[in-house]
Amino acid sequence: MKIAGLIIGILAILGMILAFIPCIGALNWINIPFAVLGLIFSILGLNQDQRTGLPKGTSIAGIIMCAIAIFFGLIRLILGGGII
Repeated sequence: MKIAGLIIGILAILGMILAFIPCIGALNWINIPFAVLGLIFSILGLNQDQRTGLPKGTSIAGIIMCAIAIFFGLIRLILGGGII
């Protein structure tokens, strides 16, 4: 779960960067739910790590990347009026 969350977090960050290009801002309508899915996977991976005592750096990195993609994606949608 934590590896899936990390991979989705990386892809969400790349999608967020791509959506900052003018006229491609609507990509955030796809990217934000994708990042929420990655956030859920990372949180589940973190809970699994806490029970087993494994290192939890991968899960935390996935959580941070997905949260950044969600935050900046929402800001971009608000500033662009949801379309641009």
